[in-house]
Amino acid sequence: MTDPCPLWRPAWSRWLLGLYVAAVLAFLILPILIVLPMSFSDSRFLTFPPPGWSLRWYEEFFASRSWMQAARTSLGVALLATLLATPLGIAAAYALHNTSSRLLRGLRFVFLLPLMVPIIIVAVGVFFVYAKVGLLASIPGLVLADTMLGLPYVMTAVAAGLQGFDQTQELVARSLGMNRLRAFLSVTLPQIRPSVVSGAIFVFIAALDETIVALFISGGANQTLTKKMFTVLRDEIDPTIAAISTLLTAASFALILLLALSRRRPRG
Repeated sequence: MTDPCPLWRPAWSRWLLGLYVAAVLAFLILPILIVLPMSFSDSRFLTFPPPGWSLRWYEEFFASRSWMQAARTSLGVALLATLLATPLGIAAAYALHNTSSRLLRGLRFVFLLPLMVPIIIVAVGVFFVYAKVGLLASIPGLVLADTMLGLPYVMTAVAAGLQGFDQTQELVARSLGMNRLRAFLSVTLPQIRPSVVSGAIFVFIAALDETIVALFISGGANQTLTKKMFTVLRDEIDPTIAAISTLLTAASFALILLLALSRRRPRG
């Protein structure tokens, strides 16, 4: 039986898909649209809509030594984790891409375990290991934990970039006298740069926003911003948290925008 209305059916399905996507986006963006105006409220409590407008809670954040210390810890740990996870992830992805051993290819799933195992299980395991080796409430412990959690992002992004790279170019460079490392740095790495930048940005964002593991292993002078937010929210409803959440969201959005711009290839 033929369709009596073959012309309007594709348009109807596109409208339905568009409405579905719009509903999903609205559901995801709605919490941000609520937190953003609350961060500019002049009320002592979190209220929506705000009774008045003020930069009071942003000033409170930047004037507080404890908040600034937590922010410096989070930014420093995120940066160090990115600098450590990026080269390790590149090396792992490159090795797994070029190996012919099935055993070594199986290691890919080992590297991806931090993404597959529930984060609370990872946090408990890291806590007990750190308790044995004395890394609790330390910057090296936070950096190593965030590096482990961020490594899969770099590996996945770089592996995708290597899939679209013509390996013959590197082989030609090596046949002309370059060693493998120099050929990789001169030929391969520049062409997979967008994938490397993508992985590094995701590591930084994940480390900056990490909360569950930080609750277990950070503390004292090395308390991260997310843990302090959780602690303050547990004790009292402080509108400063709305201001910090807005700043973190803006930072993540800016990094995602940078990622989109870095993946744009010049025309011609």
